[in-house]
Amino acid sequence: AARRRVRNGKGVIGMYMVSLDEEACTGCNSCADGCPAGILTFDGEKASIKGDPCDCMGCEACTTVCPSGAITVMEL
Repeated sequence: AARRRVRNGKGVIGMYMVSLDEEACTGCNSCADGCPAGILTFDGEKASIKGDPCDCMGCEACTTVCPSGAITVMEL
């Protein structure tokens, strides 16, 4: 998939990738509910990444609401 530059809510332009530590995930579903890009999904027990993790917008909404720190957003 092509990498794209995006402007996040902080006014920063860059390329981002989301990663998820599935072992640390507590299954609260907050990240999937809060992801505006729809990259994170919930299967009833744990969160998972659907599609290309590089479609991340870099807004960090998921990391803000994750109580276990299972999600990381990296600038590429």
